[in-house]
Amino acid sequence: MRVLFLTHSYPRTAGDAPGAFLLHLARALADQDVRVSVVAPAGDHLPADEVLDGIPVHRFRYAPRRYQRLAYTGQMAEEVARSLGAKLALLGFLGSEFASGTRVRRDFEPSLLHAHWWFPGGLVGSWVSGLAGIPMVTTMHGTDVRLAMGNSLARTLLRHTLAHSSAVTTVSTWLAGQVKAMAPRSDPVVSPMPVATSLFTPGGTRHPDRLLFVGRLNAQKGIGLLLEAMAAMRVPATLDAIGDGTDAEALRHRAGALGLESRIRWHGALPQPQLLEFYRGAAALVVPSREEGFGLVAVEGQLCETPVVAFASGGLADSIEDGVTGYLTPPGDAPALAVALDRVLSSEARHEVGRAGRQSAVARYAPESVARRYRLLYESVLSGADSR
Repeated sequence: MRVLFLTHSYPRTAGDAPGAFLLHLARALADQDVRVSVVAPAGDHLPADEVLDGIPVHRFRYAPRRYQRLAYTGQMAEEVARSLGAKLALLGFLGSEFASGTRVRRDFEPSLLHAHWWFPGGLVGSWVSGLAGIPMVTTMHGTDVRLAMGNSLARTLLRHTLAHSSAVTTVSTWLAGQVKAMAPRSDPVVSPMPVATSLFTPGGTRHPDRLLFVGRLNAQKGIGLLLEAMAAMRVPATLDAIGDGTDAEALRHRAGALGLESRIRWHGALPQPQLLEFYRGAAALVVPSREEGFGLVAVEGQLCETPVVAFASGGLADSIEDGVTGYLTPPGDAPALAVALDRVLSSEARHEVGRAGRQSAVARYAPESVARRYRLLYESVLSGADSR
């Protein structure tokens, strides 16, 4: 079986974080006799065609080099909303992805398309699959669903994309509910992406009062609320903050105003292999996101047996059972988060919860398990296509 991935986010090099779960899935599918080829956007100094970790990748240019800033930043929607240049680049993006997808489809002759994120990949995939007469599976990961929740035109395009999909999956139960509410005729299946279980493993020595945050530095990821919680904690915990984003400078100023400047180390974005030592060394990983599509960072922490403290929001509830595989607090409630962090740092039970978190994460998110589920889905889609 041959499957063509369409995506706007995919690792640029070995160990690169954006879209890393897609590379994990493609590699695991190869062990299930499913050959994957990938169409993804161009980036600085990236070859147009390469084989990355055994998976062929075809990258399309969509604008002059200095305007190719939509992909790999996690800020595509925001950039398009505030910039005319980004809007024009988006038009180029859609046209170039369609042209590249059509070319690779002819050369690769896939059995089906698998579009990751309904926009832009799923929308473009609906054109490619319609032209070729082959089925398409569309997977939604979170940012694409939030886009449709806040924009009537996006909801119309979402319904168009799903109507042209032979199967629809989401990476969490919460996302499935949101999609069903916007597109009642859809029938999304919850099927999460794989996590690097071989990379993220326990070990090392934990610092008893060191917290960890990994994610974009913006409002949705909630680090501002974590800063407020730290200022209210009884335990003078320290924090490793890993990530970058539009709010970076404002957050540093906020930390200073709260008297936290000496207790926080800002590391910027790091490749996945470098995250391992931080997960292993943290007393707790804090995930204060709201409307999180899946919560990849939480699962990576669980795999390292790191106790995870998170808001009970979005897809985080799929991987965290409060008091059993992690800790959940009311969404957006900084004082409650402070109380929970004090309690976790002073409790020996957190070690048992960390171990239970790893057991649960391995069972649900190991690449081989996820790949088997997707192969069965592909076979079901192709069987249905053959019977028509």
